[in-house]
Amino acid sequence: MHRVGSAGNTAGSSRPRKEKRFTYVLNDADNKKHCAGINCLSYLNASTSGTSDYLFTGSRDGTLKRWEPKNGVASFSATFESHVDWVNDAIIVGQNLVSCSSDTTLKVWNCLSDGACTRTLRQHSDYVICLAASEKNSNIVASGGLGGEVFIWDLDSSLAPVAKSVDAKEDEAPNGNSGPALTTLCNVNSSSNLASTNGQSHGYSPITAKGHKDSVYALAMSDTGNTLVSGGTEKVVRVWDPRTGSKKMKLRGHTDNIRALLLDPTGRYCLSGSSDSMIRLWDLGQQRCIHSYAVHTDSVWALASTPSFSHVYSGGRDQSVYLTDLSNRESVLLCTNEHPILQLSLQDDMIWVATTDSSVNGWKAEAHEPLKLFQKGSSFLAGNLSFSRARASLEGSAPVPIHKEPSSIIPGVPAITQHEILNNRRHVLTKDTAGSVKLWEITRGAVIEDFGKVSFEDKKKELFEMVSIPAWFTMDARLGCLSVHLDTPQCFSAEIYAVDLNVAGAQEDLKINLAQETLRGLLVHWSKKKQRSGSHGLSNGDTSTGKDVSLKNLPHPRSEVDDGAENHASQMLPSFEFSTVSPPSIITEGSSGGPWRKRITDLDGTESDIPWWIVDCVEHNRFPKENTKCGFYLHPAEGSPAPNITQGKLSAPRILRIHKVANYVVEKLDRPLDGNADSTFGMGLTSGQSQFSALDSSSRLGLKPWQKLKPSVLAPEMSLATVRAYVWKKPEDLILNYKVVQSR
Repeated sequence: MHRVGSAGNTAGSSRPRKEKRFTYVLNDADNKKHCAGINCLSYLNASTSGTSDYLFTGSRDGTLKRWEPKNGVASFSATFESHVDWVNDAIIVGQNLVSCSSDTTLKVWNCLSDGACTRTLRQHSDYVICLAASEKNSNIVASGGLGGEVFIWDLDSSLAPVAKSVDAKEDEAPNGNSGPALTTLCNVNSSSNLASTNGQSHGYSPITAKGHKDSVYALAMSDTGNTLVSGGTEKVVRVWDPRTGSKKMKLRGHTDNIRALLLDPTGRYCLSGSSDSMIRLWDLGQQRCIHSYAVHTDSVWALASTPSFSHVYSGGRDQSVYLTDLSNRESVLLCTNEHPILQLSLQDDMIWVATTDSSVNGWKAEAHEPLKLFQKGSSFLAGNLSFSRARASLEGSAPVPIHKEPSSIIPGVPAITQHEILNNRRHVLTKDTAGSVKLWEITRGAVIEDFGKVSFEDKKKELFEMVSIPAWFTMDARLGCLSVHLDTPQCFSAEIYAVDLNVAGAQEDLKINLAQETLRGLLVHWSKKKQRSGSHGLSNGDTSTGKDVSLKNLPHPRSEVDDGAENHASQMLPSFEFSTVSPPSIITEGSSGGPWRKRITDLDGTESDIPWWIVDCVEHNRFPKENTKCGFYLHPAEGSPAPNITQGKLSAPRILRIHKVANYVVEKLDRPLDGNADSTFGMGLTSGQSQFSALDSSSRLGLKPWQKLKPSVLAPEMSLATVRAYVWKKPEDLILNYKVVQSR
């Protein structure tokens, strides 16, 4: 994670201000599907919604989606997009959906809206992992996370939560920026990432349940809102009064992290699932464990009980869902999945299963008549000790699942697990969980070739190009899709000739800046909306088509070796056009209150906290001029009668081609080589007595006779940067040698 500097004055600061990062997230062809593991599920009944049943899913891709299950088929209904990191949990609270994320925030949404976030709650100092709510009190929500913090929120009062102060001591806390990060999008400890009321002391602050010394992974609240239980890496179940945040008791028994908790409607009985593979039933009145169930062979990560709290469905790392009778300890294997199970949601006769895969499976569960399932399958008696279940499995007595196939599937898109940025710095090779290898063009956010299930390494070697372009962006695939990060000023370091992008009618020497054109393409919807609203629009002319962008004010640096580039005011260049069917999302840090995320087609032109350097680039054609020059020396080759035409070091754009340097030398020599069929001109490198060789590419370039190069000299289409990176390979200044040879 990178620290975001204040936008205010930097007086007294020894470090330059760190400008806000700009990120764009590339969506797959079908953005109605998740593209990463599903961390959470939540169900809204038709009786509550007033319309129909809805299933909500929260994913590691940073989004939530709403589905409408009917007749065994769940149809897509809406996407809820605002989090900038993994969505870890989501619950229904009245008519609201509340979600929490590794971006350290809670967000509140109207369940039946089109996906707009109505409120963002910031108080946590680290990833927020779990949520709990009261069934009968639709205002109270509890949240817990990796910072060891548990907060109890009153949603009606939390319109403007006040941030806790962040002083120097807190800024260095071990639960802050130094921990392992899932994204590089924000600094969770920066004061700008916490909601505040302009520094004023009035406002709302949640109740804090203080006591955890380490990460909190699970929460549960009673229907009445009188009891809250929490668990995590301390291996104990803590019981709280959520109305005051005061401790009630601490329950010991588990030998590993507690990952799932449930409370019965009365708040007297508690179920806990742990990484020790055990499920325990606690009597809070007696303050002790009254039953333990050895059902799973690995960590228990998810629990869901029948409405009567007589049976529990459980799932976890062993990829299996079991149904257990809490009174007689009888257990049956309901189904097995292909991936570890992260959460369960029970609704009538269906149990929805969320796993580390991007798809969600629905299985017949018989929640109101669970005895039917015991009649269908071969049950076993749950043991008291964790090793008893594992031993039974090793002895070959593993139960047979009741269901072989799910009755409903909500398909997802395979997550990207591997990526490689190719040398041209426009194409990225990816591999996903299905084994498919694809080639992306990140300057327009599209897959340009799907190679299928081939070797990633072999394809990477096959696509290798000997070109050298500066690294103008960084990238990760933590969200299951490609996130491209741009930081100023380094993102403006890469230039390319327009002809290399196959721009029709472009002059040979026309250069464009990759970052500038990419930003234009991403923000064309924003700029159009801004123009329509009467705000100052783009100064490059009408972009209403979304296809053409003027190059009127593009910088064309000149050098001592003139590449002929001029200010092509009249030329229009097709902008890097991003899909509106599956538009990318942008992520950036707001002026106050942390980062935000929005699809580019949802930008309405009123976004005032897009970083100033982005606005400057897109609206005013102004951006930092990075050093795109390459210094080199031109000397006649050893033994050549050609004169020395330069005094000292020369400077030219890094992308300048070798044949351009050759043209320059020919002009300086002032020799009529063009008409002399017996002469050939060559460019090469020397270091002492040794000469570096390069392939002859002149034949396919259709060059004039005097431009044809011998196999021992540099290829004419090579750029100075490519020569330096792949041929010269030394830190010293590049030395180019020229000579005239007589043809036979």
